[in-house]
Amino acid sequence: MTGERRRCAVLGAGGYIGQHFVRLLADHPWFDPVELVSGERTEGRRLEEVWLLAEPVPPALARVRLRGRTAASLAASGVELAFSALPAGVAGPRETALARRGIAVFSNAADHRREPSVPLLVPEVNAAHLALAARRPRGTAPIITNPNCSATGLALALAPIAPLLRPKTIAVSTYQALSGAGYPGVASLAITDNVVPYIPREEDKLAQETAHILGTLAGGRVRPHPARILAQCVRVGVREGHLESVTVEASRRSGGPEVTAAWRRFDPLGDLGLPTAPRPPIEVRTGEDRPQPLHDRWAGAPARARGMAAVVGRVRWDPPFLRFFVLSHNAVRGGAGGSVLNAELAVAKGLLDRPRGDR
Repeated sequence: MTGERRRCAVLGAGGYIGQHFVRLLADHPWFDPVELVSGERTEGRRLEEVWLLAEPVPPALARVRLRGRTAASLAASGVELAFSALPAGVAGPRETALARRGIAVFSNAADHRREPSVPLLVPEVNAAHLALAARRPRGTAPIITNPNCSATGLALALAPIAPLLRPKTIAVSTYQALSGAGYPGVASLAITDNVVPYIPREEDKLAQETAHILGTLAGGRVRPHPARILAQCVRVGVREGHLESVTVEASRRSGGPEVTAAWRRFDPLGDLGLPTAPRPPIEVRTGEDRPQPLHDRWAGAPARARGMAAVVGRVRWDPPFLRFFVLSHNAVRGGAGGSVLNAELAVAKGLLDRPRGDR
């Protein structure tokens, strides 16, 4: 892409995922975060005063004040895109109002994920699902969502091997980081010396969204992948990085080396030149004790794609069962970075180039 950077807003810029958006967009070559939008808790304060991340606050935006903004005021300011880190329940009506004003929305929230005109997108896996956005109401901009953070890593790991194995059943147990609960997250006395084997609604979202992402688009609708997905989700005392233990019951007897080769050659975005796309999107670790959140959550190259790669390891083939672990950064690949990559794909495919009245 050449030319001027597109003006964008970050919704929920005072929160954990919102600040990952700000970090990724601060020097983005395609997008310019001209509006940092927050709620009453942080409205009027400078970004540096409310910064939550271990990563440094972007110097160019450190003294920018967070403001309350309506859809009308954002449209009047020339904003073309909004990156939404709003909480579920709040996000839905606000994102709809923005789309009606001609502002494309790239959302980390769950509110619109099941709507037939809203792509639920992991670009390396189901880029063809962008076509669903053509079903949106006339005169509105698209809303595009990224999935639940644990579903992102699982879908990435399964996409290259599903055609080889034709899974019948997929069993997955997750070990999910504290930051997946947002900020301030889980109370320290609830997680110290403890593992919590329940995350509300997480198992249903993981199973349903993964099946949807791996599904096929036909007749303007997605037919979910037919494999049965059995999910168990656990909260553990890790700051960032969701680790998942996966067992695939295969209907085809493909060898272990074929599976590893499929992961290593997987690069469907190819030469699109998306700035935040990791090359490769899946990294395979051969050590018996990898992947680990502490060592592998920031996997991904080039530098802008740091934290965007999924890491696979402990691969064991015991026909008809394939067992492995996959790790992904829940706040980057499964959160803000996933939405930024969705926006890059939409730009590369020309989805945002139509005259505003025809969106």
